[in-house]
Amino acid sequence: MAKLVSVNVGLPVEIGSARGKRVFSGIVKKPVIRPVIVRKLNLDGDRQADLSVHGGVDKAVYVYPSENYPFWKNEFPSLELPWGSFGENFTTKGLQEDFVRIGDRLHVGSAEFAITQPRFPCYKLAIRFGTNKMINLFLESLRSGFYLRVLKEGKVRAGEEIRVIRGSDDSESVGSIVRTFLENEKAAPRIERKIARRDSSLSDSDQFSSCKK
Repeated sequence: MAKLVSVNVGLPVEIGSARGKRVFSGIVKKPVIRPVIVRKLNLDGDRQADLSVHGGVDKAVYVYPSENYPFWKNEFPSLELPWGSFGENFTTKGLQEDFVRIGDRLHVGSAEFAITQPRFPCYKLAIRFGTNKMINLFLESLRSGFYLRVLKEGKVRAGEEIRVIRGSDDSESVGSIVRTFLENEKAAPRIERKIARRDSSLSDSDQFSSCKK
């Protein structure tokens, strides 16, 4: 049984600098216990800093499996890593990258979602963890997490069951898409088209790149 372990939200804050410029990001999330309203582009209390490249209907919610946290705690033993440390809105159990597939539906509380794509991180994740190695490490670990489109607005709360409705039988898993990307980064546009074809409800206009936050 899949479960929503934590719901995490946050508004953009300054997280550091890059090339002499201040960097703002919505990657800093904190868990909330109360029910949270899910809307088409955001959870209540959650925002993105740069809407020109982040967010949008196909990256409205970011999910990160709780099963990935022990790996990162081993990589960064001096860091505290509470839920939400990767900028995820939903920390989950039972939805690891090699299990979930593009087009799968998730029912949580009174809301419904569709899995749209893996996360491919930008430099803000590196700033967050204090090392430029984090971007490559994140990808090569195959612990990408994934994004959701909101199909039905509603309320969610930490601790609720997540019901998974499988999409197309030939859909690729989130993990397999990241593997293909790592094997040949030039394959990204082709992968984007493949993702869009999996389900007619998923947009084929959004860029298959960059992080949400």
